[in-house]
Amino acid sequence: MTKPHPFARWAGRWLLVLLVAMSSAACQKTKPASPGAVGEKVYYTCSMHPQVHAEAPGPCPICGMALIAIKSAPAARKPAASAAVYTCPMHPQVHQAKPGLCPICGMDLVKQAAQPTPAGSASASSADLTLTAQQVLLGNIHAQVIGTHPAESPAPTVLTGTITADALQTESVSSRVTGRIEHLYVRQTGQLLHRGAPLFSVYSEQLQALQQEYLLARAQSREQGGAYHQFAEAAGQKLRLLGMTTGQLQQLAARGRPNPVVTYFSPTTGTVQTLDVVQGQYVTEGSPLVTLTNLSTVWVEAQLYPRDVARLPLGKAVRVQVAGESGSFRGNVVFLSPELNGGSQVTLARIQLANPNGRLLPGAQANVLLDAPTTAATAQTMLRVPVEALIRDGQASYLWTQTGERQYRRVRVSTGEGSASSVPITTGLRAGEKVVVSGAYLLQSEYSLRQGATDSMNGMSM
Repeated sequence: MTKPHPFARWAGRWLLVLLVAMSSAACQKTKPASPGAVGEKVYYTCSMHPQVHAEAPGPCPICGMALIAIKSAPAARKPAASAAVYTCPMHPQVHQAKPGLCPICGMDLVKQAAQPTPAGSASASSADLTLTAQQVLLGNIHAQVIGTHPAESPAPTVLTGTITADALQTESVSSRVTGRIEHLYVRQTGQLLHRGAPLFSVYSEQLQALQQEYLLARAQSREQGGAYHQFAEAAGQKLRLLGMTTGQLQQLAARGRPNPVVTYFSPTTGTVQTLDVVQGQYVTEGSPLVTLTNLSTVWVEAQLYPRDVARLPLGKAVRVQVAGESGSFRGNVVFLSPELNGGSQVTLARIQLANPNGRLLPGAQANVLLDAPTTAATAQTMLRVPVEALIRDGQASYLWTQTGERQYRRVRVSTGEGSASSVPITTGLRAGEKVVVSGAYLLQSEYSLRQGATDSMNGMSM
């Protein structure tokens, strides 16, 4: 039997190896791909800071929480890759191309990848936000359908003021003779005195001489009558003009000799505002001794700008709120200053308040509520939103509207003069739209973090 040639044996072996390799490659091409493996990408993010993206598990660089795995949905078209930027968690307006420290607070910058535009949404507005169900729940975000409502009365203008004593109810007691204060019955300010209460006793040689003259005139009038009766009346009138009462003159006539010390009494009921004398002091005629103020009525001196003067005519009734007092008081305008304060360019208005119980004390802070003028627009209906829903950013005002399930959009609006609870919307909002009334500031914070605060911080250089 003839043996095969060595070359033939070598060629047969290589042919067998080639056939096995081709069979294996064909099997690999026909093997089906595992479900979900095409186009699926896993990244790690923080549930509290969704702007954090990482390729591997680990702690959140902002709050330290463990990152969770997120599988991105397969995209029909791969979004354009964007260069990573580094920003500060406390100052999102800071953008740098490489790691480093925040130039404002010195914190470490964290990596923030720009959010790619989803497939099919290339023209989506940059003011849109899509949140997770957990974010909506934790942020207590609620929306409400806004319709037209009758216009509320505009908030009143508040004029700041201070309670002062009524100058028309203030009386000064001065010395009518020269002498020495023998006894002072009032020793402190703030003391309440009733009409007829003793104030002080004075020793005066002038009073003693006039008392003696009065007694002599009365004695001569009893003996001779005629002209001496008129002399006695004239001497008694001098003593009355110097402060002695009719009762004191009767006691003097009954006693028959001058009284060295004469007591003076309070001419009115009031509170001692000033006390300018001490016991034992020598005083001259006309020296001020005590100032009394009746606090049954008080003044509120309020400051107002010239443009508001026409809204506060004399005699107008206004409401006044006093610090520490519940409710409000009614008063009337009794004075408008004809000049402006040179430093602040404001004028002064006085409002008189009744104070029967003496609860309103001079020096207390008070606010005068000046009703806003009624205009034709007040009677119209308009869109109104709660104050909590409005975001004021510099000179602009914004609302967050709900455009879909967990989808929100920021819209710029114009507002009118609002009240303490709601604000009218003049432009930028239509009736029937859903407006976020709870959690609007959280949406604004999330928006600022994602946008890097470029809208609100435009023009800041770092």
